[in-house]
Amino acid sequence: MAELTVNVVSAERALWSGSAKSVVAKTPEGEIGIMPGHEPVLALLVESPLRVEQADGTKMLVAVHGGFFSVDSNIVNVIAEIAELAEDIDLDRAKVALAAAQAANDEDTSALRRAETRITVAGTASALR
Repeated sequence: MAELTVNVVSAERALWSGSAKSVVAKTPEGEIGIMPGHEPVLALLVESPLRVEQADGTKMLVAVHGGFFSVDSNIVNVIAEIAELAEDIDLDRAKVALAAAQAANDEDTSALRRAETRITVAGTASALR
């Protein structure tokens, strides 16, 4: 069976590269699932969990905070403004950041959305283990 080659990078560093069965990303229009043989795509990413099912069946989650992704010839490139692997997220720190963002009651909700995404990714990843 064909596989995807997936590359996940942020503005700071390359986070992960490998083979996968599928990738699910969230765009402004909604979620999109990518499997081998998918038509070429170029789309914006919104703050959300990026789900990758690796070739061996292992499920991986990445907190993605903006950016875009492209798909062409079974190669998926995720270029995020900020991205964190689930295992790199400190859940307690994310909860503190969420409380601070809620207390700030700021019109700019990016800190709030970022904290919520980090908590979702870290919590879901721990449930999968």
